[in-house]
Amino acid sequence: MLRVAVPNKGSLSEAASGMLTEAGYRQRRDSRELVMTDPDNDVEFFFLRPRDIAVYVGKGTLDVGITGRDLFLDAQVAAEELLPLGFGGSTFRFAGPVGEFSRADQLAGKRLATSYDGLLRSYLAERNIDAKVIRLDGAVESSVRLGVADAIADVVETGNTLRAAGMEIFGDPILKSEAVLIGRKNEAPVPGLEVLIRRLRGVIVAREYVMLDYDIRKELVEQAAALTPGFESPTISPLRDSEWVAVRSMVRRSQTNRIMDELYDLGARAILVSTIHACRI
Repeated sequence: MLRVAVPNKGSLSEAASGMLTEAGYRQRRDSRELVMTDPDNDVEFFFLRPRDIAVYVGKGTLDVGITGRDLFLDAQVAAEELLPLGFGGSTFRFAGPVGEFSRADQLAGKRLATSYDGLLRSYLAERNIDAKVIRLDGAVESSVRLGVADAIADVVETGNTLRAAGMEIFGDPILKSEAVLIGRKNEAPVPGLEVLIRRLRGVIVAREYVMLDYDIRKELVEQAAALTPGFESPTISPLRDSEWVAVRSMVRRSQTNRIMDELYDLGARAILVSTIHACRI
């Protein structure tokens, strides 16, 4: 039975369970459940703190898990990223008092506060920046004002909290993070894992793409196909009117309206868009 770790709370929890549900797996109905078995898919789900998931997977206690890339790299365990999942995006960055720093190399000899000390130490070591890392479990933004640190490294979303603390972001991002599926490193294939990955990929594609159908005159097919190349090639079917054909193709959801307008201008008609609920690519 495949043993999968899922975030039990926080920003990743609901999105991770939602994706697994879309992929055809049972998920808990009660947030107090810590373990749930899906016998139809031969999978057992363990609901854990996002920060602990990488540890359990790295030690081999669980086969795979969903967590943030930042939390995974911070844990520094013998696991690997198997699949980026496309949600839970965040950016890990440096911040300091306004006007005091502009580049990461200016942090040499300084005190840096963070909740991600493993990730930060690796970043500094790769760039030969000798700084003192101070681990804090929370309220990192207050550490500079309290005299504990000279600058911080933390997950930044809007930056409003930093500005309220009299700080600003500086330097390049340390890491761009998102939810990822991680698995044990250099292990034999685990039964059910390939199916899980295939299903999750199908959910990602179904969220990013829609199905586009339209009619077009035969002489315009090549131009239309250039606008809607699909994954491999568009499907082209004859119509009763031999001068026209029907075209079906997957297009990126974010580009749908622009492509529809361009197809209409080209001469396409009966342009229809439908949602993809599931797929295997």
